[in-house]
Amino acid sequence: MGRLNGDIANSPSTDFFKSNVLGQRSGLFVLFFTEMWERFSFYGMRVLLMQFLTAAVIQGSPFSGWSWTAQQAGALYGTYAMMLYLTPILGGIIADKYIGSRKAVIIGSAIMTLGHAAMAFDTSIMFFFGLFCLVIGTGFFKPNMPSILGEMYKDLPEKKDGAYTIFYMGVNAGAFFGMMLCGYIAETYGWHWGFGLAGIFMLLGTLQFVFAKPLMGNLGVLNKSVAEGQKVVTEDTDTRNPFTLRDYVLIAVVSIIGFVYAFNDPLSKNGIVDVFSRLDTPFLRGQYIMVIVALILFVYLIVTRILRYDKVVRDRMFAVVLLAFFLVFFFMSFEQGATSLVIVARDNIDRVLSGAALTTFNVVNGLLTIVPLSIITWVLIKLAKVTWNKIAISNIVLFICFGLIWGAAIWMLYKEFNKEASEIKVSWFSILNSFFIIALASSVSKIWESKYNPSAAFKYGFGLILVAIGFLIIGLGSMGISQGTKISMVFLVLTYLFHTLGELFISPVGLSYVSKLVPARMLAFMFGIWYLAIAIAQKVAAVLGGQVETIQEEHSLSYFFFLFTAIPALAGLLVMLFNPLIKRLMHGIK
Repeated sequence: MGRLNGDIANSPSTDFFKSNVLGQRSGLFVLFFTEMWERFSFYGMRVLLMQFLTAAVIQGSPFSGWSWTAQQAGALYGTYAMMLYLTPILGGIIADKYIGSRKAVIIGSAIMTLGHAAMAFDTSIMFFFGLFCLVIGTGFFKPNMPSILGEMYKDLPEKKDGAYTIFYMGVNAGAFFGMMLCGYIAETYGWHWGFGLAGIFMLLGTLQFVFAKPLMGNLGVLNKSVAEGQKVVTEDTDTRNPFTLRDYVLIAVVSIIGFVYAFNDPLSKNGIVDVFSRLDTPFLRGQYIMVIVALILFVYLIVTRILRYDKVVRDRMFAVVLLAFFLVFFFMSFEQGATSLVIVARDNIDRVLSGAALTTFNVVNGLLTIVPLSIITWVLIKLAKVTWNKIAISNIVLFICFGLIWGAAIWMLYKEFNKEASEIKVSWFSILNSFFIIALASSVSKIWESKYNPSAAFKYGFGLILVAIGFLIIGLGSMGISQGTKISMVFLVLTYLFHTLGELFISPVGLSYVSKLVPARMLAFMFGIWYLAIAIAQKVAAVLGGQVETIQEEHSLSYFFFLFTAIPALAGLLVMLFNPLIKRLMHGIK
């Protein structure tokens, strides 16, 4: 994101160019831990959100929720998740033009810390204020961490893939421990204890990054003279296809409809207000009519704008749009892990264990906790040895973080090992995605380096079909539960396994294709389109996931899952049929 100080490699204050950890610049691990604690807090809160909203109202109890239906909770979660992918577009622009990536990360982290702290209080005002802060903070944080990482390795492109892989592991390590520990504490002592724990680690992660300034030098610091020069060059190259008045009008109209719908959906489903009610018909609600109108206008805007480019550029951008279209089907299915699968894990999975089964689970859970925590602690010790003289305070903060994590993990395991019977926490199942990514990512990535590396369309097709297989498994497992039986947790574990494999075929390579296919001058626009596709998918996923209780009552739970088997499977087959067209549109890009 943006042009930063161009001569940072020669800066005497930038010691990470000399100090290495595990063959990579030590500054990478400052970013690794910053991202890890941010993801810890984010996913630690997210795994509780649907449970808290749908939990029964119990006066005076720390486990009292808001007793919302899954439909109401899904509408709110969908709007929240949608905003998380839209605000980074604005946050990246602000960092590029005005404050730089480093300040943006610090501002975003501070705002998110405030948001988590607000959610620790048991009032509705503080809850919504907390969600608002998390959306704004993520907008500043999310696009600018990868930006700093890219700047760090701009003179070592051969090391960049490895650096991003390590960074990606930090993302998943944070998600793993956040969902495990925040979820366990929330389900043991109360929801707001879990929300508060997420805030503590967000604060410590922010301090760790701030105190690492002596090591990071001028990374992420905006050089305004360079930025202005870049702005002039960009404006010159974009004169071939400037935005027209019609473009701006369409963008404004679509944006207004989209934002009004995003907030109208949860408000209307909670009986507060429905601004589109006058457009209701016997067949379709007014808000959905407006969404269809907005989508038609948006497609018209994209097509007419892309048609103004030269043939090769035009074709490649249409290839990106096609991939973004199928990305919606992937995320609307995959993101059931944050909505419907949470409800199912709570209400329909047999989570009670005792005897040998409980002992086996505790041993597996202990290994899942201790082994990765030991490895990451070892990385921290390596980082501290190299950087202690330069950023001692930052390292001390990290050691405090890990002391707290180790304490919480040992306490959790001790409690569970001393139980004769136990009910597995709902949030535990959500850690499986992060665990499987950490375990399988390197193996799947080797396929991309082999002669069996499939084309983009087939990667998407296989990814979608793997997600469909995951839903088929849980669908088969849920057949017959209407008679009072519950689903074995094995079915849900296997579902997460296949969903993760599907994610590894699609998610890590998606943005790579955007960067390969789109000219540099159009990257910001097309990345915006890409994130918009994910934002739409997040909203659709939550709205559909919120129907799980309704569909279960009207049909069956297996019917719900078989629908999600059919949708991604058909989309996967369709994108593979489009393979010749997509390859032709790419004009040789692989």
